[in-house]
Amino acid sequence: MDLLINLFQGFGYLVGWEPVVAMTVGVILGILVGAMPGLSPSMGVALLVPFTYKMPPQIALILLVSIYIASNYGGSITAVTINTPGTPSAVVTAFDGYPLTQQGRAGEALGISLVASTVGGIIGTIILIFFSVPLASLAVRLHPAEYFALAIFGLTTVASLGGKNWPKAFIAALLGLLINTIGLDPISGVKRFTFGTYRLFDGFALIPALIGLFALSEVFSRLEEFKFDKEKIEADINKTVWPSFIYYWKMKFTIIKTSIIGTLIGIFPGAGATIATFIAYDFTKRGSKDPDSFGKGNPEGVAAAEASNSSSVGGALVPLLALGIPGSATTAVLVGALMIHDLNPGPLLFTERPDIVYSLFASCLVANGIMLALGLMGSRLWIKVTDIPKTVLFPCILAISIIGSFAVNYSFFDVAVCIGFGVAGWILKKFDYPAAPIVLGMVLGNLAETNFRRAVIMGGYPVFFVRPFSVLLLLVSALSLAYPFYQSYRKKKKSAAAGK
Repeated sequence: MDLLINLFQGFGYLVGWEPVVAMTVGVILGILVGAMPGLSPSMGVALLVPFTYKMPPQIALILLVSIYIASNYGGSITAVTINTPGTPSAVVTAFDGYPLTQQGRAGEALGISLVASTVGGIIGTIILIFFSVPLASLAVRLHPAEYFALAIFGLTTVASLGGKNWPKAFIAALLGLLINTIGLDPISGVKRFTFGTYRLFDGFALIPALIGLFALSEVFSRLEEFKFDKEKIEADINKTVWPSFIYYWKMKFTIIKTSIIGTLIGIFPGAGATIATFIAYDFTKRGSKDPDSFGKGNPEGVAAAEASNSSSVGGALVPLLALGIPGSATTAVLVGALMIHDLNPGPLLFTERPDIVYSLFASCLVANGIMLALGLMGSRLWIKVTDIPKTVLFPCILAISIIGSFAVNYSFFDVAVCIGFGVAGWILKKFDYPAAPIVLGMVLGNLAETNFRRAVIMGGYPVFFVRPFSVLLLLVSALSLAYPFYQSYRKKKKSAAAGK
């Protein structure tokens, strides 16, 4: 009962021009930050923190959280229209979003991404409101062995991402893990494959690598063809079919299930939206009646990616507000913002400043509604990207990629990394090696390695097989890894039977 009263009071605080303006401005800035390759949600929030020093604490937090929510959606805009994910988690959205655009169904893909993001964000916030304290307590009790098993489970999704081409997908994932070993050892600090240059002490930055693998490799592949006049996608703004309510309703179970997955994964500190989207996408593909259509323009793939992406925001806020532990890079920035305003995140925040907590909960729900309204108004603008001639679009993508890569650390080395990964992605594409497993290996490699070594230090190698949750995740991972082998065996058996 107290929860509902506090929540009602939180909504009451939002009745005023200042909170409404803060949420609206935050959503607009968040969409712009997400759509610009190179500016991640954490960077967007960090850039705005200095502007909140003189604001009341509630207004400041409402503004920053609105940016966080909207930037996760914003990344899908460029992922769908030009195959350039604005954020790392939007990589999965591009798997099916961009093929839909190539089929002249950009409006459909953008509509799905917006609605799935909104519903996912609302579901994540509801779980945050009602289960924040118990879920956070569960997450922080997890041993490094469980985190390692979770990372392994995430890596096994490569079997699904590769489809019929799963052997090359495994090789690509191993390449991503190998790339992740470059830099200082996370435990001992030993230099690994740095070749004597300090620029590689932190390895390759993820965002420039991601932009190169997806955006530049696509540009290089198209430049090979030299038929720009025939490459134009016919997506007349007046002829574009926008999804109806019934269309969205048919995907309700996909959106709800992946929203729950995204929230639960987001709760684990260090997991984040990118891992959540890969796992949710894999879950949806395995449960589909037509798994082969994923990666070729299946709307459910877009819905799964965006619902899990946005819902992970609510999950990441759970350990932050309940225990003071940041669940992602963005919530780590929010910890600093809270402390700037003399607020200490954790259990005492609920008792000492419930007005802050519950106005933040209410603003998360309202900000998702504002994002839906602004997204619907702007969607006809986003789709015009597909009408730009390729002779103009490709140089623009190249320029945006270079600027976005430079903006990460203000380093020309990152620009070189982006171009290098673009060339590598182009070569891999020529030999049918998918880029997504490389990103998956780079994202999960550090999580797997660090927690594996921590677990061994704390309990030796048997620790992975004596903790129930670790055993369960490793067992599921083994089954997931064995699935493509089983499918190949069945197909060979059928082919042999048909030959007789």
